[in-house]
Amino acid sequence: MKLTIIIVNYNVKYFLEQAIISVLKASQNISAEIIVVDNNSADASVEFTSKKFPDIKIIANKNNAGFSVANNQGIKVAQCEYILLLNPDTVVQEDTFDKCVAFLDTHPDAGALGVKMIDGKGNFLPESKRGFPSPQVAFYKAFGLSALFPGSKIFGKYHLGYLNENETHEVDVLAGAFMMVRKSVLDRIGLLDETFFMYGEDIDLSYRIVQAGFKNYYFAETQIIHYKGESTKKTSLNYVKMFYNAMKIFARKHFTGAYAEIFIGLLNIAIYFRALLALISRFAKKLILPLADAVLIFIGMFLIKEYWEYYVRYIDGGEYPAQYLFINLPLYILVWLSCIYFSGGYDKNANTIKIIRGIFWGTLVISALYGFLPEQFRFSRGMIIAGAAWTTFILLSARFITHFIRHKNLRFGEEEQRKIIIVGKHDEANRVKKLLQDMQMGDTVLGIIANESNNNSDTLGSIHQLQDIAEIYKANEIIFCSKDISGKEIMQWMVKMGQQLDYKIVADQSISIVGSNSKNTAGDLYTIDIALKIAEPESKRNKRLLDVLFSLFLLITFPFQLIIVKKRLGLFKNIFTILLYKKSWIGYKSTKLENGDLPEIKPGVLSPLDNFPKKDIDIHTIDKLNILYAKNYSVNNDLEIILRSYSKIGN
Repeated sequence: MKLTIIIVNYNVKYFLEQAIISVLKASQNISAEIIVVDNNSADASVEFTSKKFPDIKIIANKNNAGFSVANNQGIKVAQCEYILLLNPDTVVQEDTFDKCVAFLDTHPDAGALGVKMIDGKGNFLPESKRGFPSPQVAFYKAFGLSALFPGSKIFGKYHLGYLNENETHEVDVLAGAFMMVRKSVLDRIGLLDETFFMYGEDIDLSYRIVQAGFKNYYFAETQIIHYKGESTKKTSLNYVKMFYNAMKIFARKHFTGAYAEIFIGLLNIAIYFRALLALISRFAKKLILPLADAVLIFIGMFLIKEYWEYYVRYIDGGEYPAQYLFINLPLYILVWLSCIYFSGGYDKNANTIKIIRGIFWGTLVISALYGFLPEQFRFSRGMIIAGAAWTTFILLSARFITHFIRHKNLRFGEEEQRKIIIVGKHDEANRVKKLLQDMQMGDTVLGIIANESNNNSDTLGSIHQLQDIAEIYKANEIIFCSKDISGKEIMQWMVKMGQQLDYKIVADQSISIVGSNSKNTAGDLYTIDIALKIAEPESKRNKRLLDVLFSLFLLITFPFQLIIVKKRLGLFKNIFTILLYKKSWIGYKSTKLENGDLPEIKPGVLSPLDNFPKKDIDIHTIDKLNILYAKNYSVNNDLEIILRSYSKIGN
């Protein structure tokens, strides 16, 4: 056997399906085998894959053993000259294996080889080639100098930005997403270090290959798509923690003495620094619009106050006290913005109705609170009404103006309509069109670009006209049929047409249409059964509202709760932890597994498992319960779990 391809999978069966199909096409000219190691996926990956690809060897783990352990399981049963470690969220070109194997055959000094990787928008992924993370290099990366000066030979050593991405180079570190290694080298230096659960194992293996006297090559004569590159995770706190902790393991293993201590000290600083940046980035994105709204509302309310003083209330002299500006106005603005938020006014593509509805309910709340305020804080209901009118006018005006500047139209609040072109032969393109119709997206298809001659009415032209046709019809998404269009050609078009378009690929006989709409998203797909309701903004908002309201209810009725709830101190702690948004009343049931691609939510006091009296439920079933909870989320489900397990809310 010339080549063994090992793919470690965890809860990404549709990406895995596309990866395997591309691997089968790339393996036609060499003797190769595919080994899929599944880390106890809860999305029926094993059943799905074994049914669709019965000739593929599958190792089904009963727990999430981690990336290193799973790859080692595959390596131990492989009988071949070369091992390829391949991520499931990848697509390889038809000639990738031929070219890589030929290069290794003619370069006996090569211990391992990596290739040029692009994301789902056609952007080059810098992690395709990297330098060893010395303390100096790690410092430059952690504190952003490598990002500021990517082409510098001093600051750009982590991603070797000064090396041409379109040329083959000897490099220090290869990415575990695609790493072709000589089996004889692994026999000599050992397998992946299982101390690394996730991240860092590719750096460690690359280092040991070089230490053994071999070379690592970045091979630029072929490329692959890697949907979930490092850039998709850089603002994740979990990624920051896991990545830099992996670097600590690497430092303790390969460096000694003061050198190691300096490195680990820098990494500790880097963890907090990068975590702080991630938090700031998250909050900035969420708060910049509400803060801008608050400023605009305050300016208008201030001018209304000035008018009211001189022309309505204090005609003969006088003015409102300072507490109106510094207590009442901030309170009014907070109520309006909160109600706009819960109305959906800050959701992506929020429309005018949601904003007006939020202001209306905010005005009602302010009017209701007005009667409970002490006399010295009651100023004028007329100013509240005028403030509501101003808030409505200025927020809608600002939204329409900013929308027009960005999109050159006045269709504010309308979700951008997908304008899809399907590229492939007519039979397959029509099958894909039918898939989109089943997903309620059939009306978004502009037409078909065929790589065959035909005169059908929905044919827009031939494939060599793709870029011109996309511009003429103002298409914003291209779906490639990989049955008819080679992976190499698809990637060439993605790079050529650039990131202003979205790209997706549908494999032969697949019901999933896979792609990535942004270099900052982990990848997305169209399928009939993939929607997770908990990821919707409305669900997140309702979940948070339930947490807050239930916590306030418990606070108000706390003396009565002491009779019902078993752990009183725990209840008190949970209430304030949830109000501070560090926990939720309901979360996923934690296991030794990660939650895979489930949307991130706060840790829960209770979980979907609390709906079931049986306690001896295996980990695989627990993960399925987590997925069902995410897929079918509703406030009623959370309330049902709370009512069933009320006595345990102090846990």
